[in-house]
Amino acid sequence: MSIIQTLPALEVLKAQAKRLRQSLTAEGNFISHSEALELLAHQHGYRDWNTLHAAAGNRPASPLTLGAHITGRYLGQPFKGEIIALAQLNHGSHYRLTVEFDEPVDVVTFDSFSAFRKRVNCTVGADGRSPALTGDGEPQMAIAV
Repeated sequence: MSIIQTLPALEVLKAQAKRLRQSLTAEGNFISHSEALELLAHQHGYRDWNTLHAAAGNRPASPLTLGAHITGRYLGQPFKGEIIALAQLNHGSHYRLTVEFDEPVDVVTFDSFSAFRKRVNCTVGADGRSPALTGDGEPQMAIAV
């Protein structure tokens, strides 16, 4: 198993910088968008935004990147969440990921009790669907790609 070291696409990096700026502004620390881009570059270990921009390159966004916000179904229940850990398996044919749900997901279908999960580990193929199936034949995890 190897850890994926690729950078998110430029549109994802810019969205991260925008969220960083909004968070800092909410705390009373006003910065410009270009300052947010520079801070983001430093967080990713790059000297400045131009260096990070060149390293990321112009490629389409992949839904399976660290920090990506995703939607889909887990054990038949709809979810929204963020990929907080990601590893490549079998030379990219499958991925092992940890998803933190925005809202806990009830993984039990019985009316008499519930079991909520906030974070799950799963394996998915490049299509975002897990090879493991539920009792009714649906993938345990299906990410909307």
